Amino acid sequence: MIILPPYLKRGDTIGITCPAGYMVAEKTRTCISVLQQWGYKVVVGKTVGGHSSTYFSGTDDERLQEFQQMLDDDNIHAILCARGGYGTGRIIDQISFKKFKKNPKWIIGFSDITILHAHVHTRLGISTLHAPMAAAFNGKGYRNRYVQSLKKALQGRQVKYSCKPNKFNRPGKATGPLIGGNLALLAHISGTTSDIKTRGKILFIEEVGEYLYSVDRMLYQLKRGGKLENLAGLIVGSFTEMKDTQRPFGKSIYELIAEVVKSYNYPVCMGFPVGHSDENYALRTGVQYQLIVTSKKAGLEELKTENGEKF
Repeated sequence: MIILPPYLKRGDTIGITCPAGYMVAEKTRTCISVLQQWGYKVVVGKTVGGHSSTYFSGTDDERLQEFQQMLDDDNIHAILCARGGYGTGRIIDQISFKKFKKNPKWIIGFSDITILHAHVHTRLGISTLHAPMAAAFNGKGYRNRYVQSLKKALQGRQVKYSCKPNKFNRPGKATGPLIGGNLALLAHISGTTSDIKTRGKILFIEEVGEYLYSVDRMLYQLKRGGKLENLAGLIVGSFTEMKDTQRPFGKSIYELIAEVVKSYNYPVCMGFPVGHSDENYALRTGVQYQLIVTSKKAGLEELKTENGEKF
């Protein structure tokens, strides 16, 4: 069962905050301007370009308090996390979702924000938006179909995506709730109160900057935990800036993943446009999707839903 927060309308307010890594305020200016052009008001938190001298955008307490304030503020209708990095896991257990549960709003982001998507999905059954963050708007990024997919998602428009075939794809058709995010975070939350249940669901994964053996290790952690066994389908997003050891691992990233899931019979789509690249479609978590993988292409279509609908 999933609950959809209200979609946004012109005049609604989006709060921008950094619950994890530090981000220079300058890098959010285009995002702020474009969101205003889309018809939204924007409130920027102090953690964006704050005075932190560490990796984080502020102390744990500062990041927690700002996120909590935006979560509880009835005048803020969505929260866009300016960037990921690392740090949300340090504060997740101190966040109170009591008011949010009664009046949900869209939480937007990816990478380290995966922990928020998973926690809100598992604990509250509320949909979130795995989507581009502030830096994606820079240059002319706000014009591309991927940032525009965030606009469509906030408006509640039904989405249908497709991608090129991959020789490691496994053909098939699957229908189920869509969950997932960054592989390292999905492995990190295993055994915690934020852990996801994957049976009957379409799981998507993505990663950046990891060694191939580390990806293999994280996948086997999910596999040993039963997370890969009873999926409806698997979507493999971008795995960018992968690294190898001096003594080669011996497999490409897609070959590595295909081997881990070779004993299962659900459809697998490799190279889907989601993750740490310019090609990063907005995905509503927990919502029913249909995944179709053929020898010629792969497609992911969101099934029709209404605001407040429960599955």
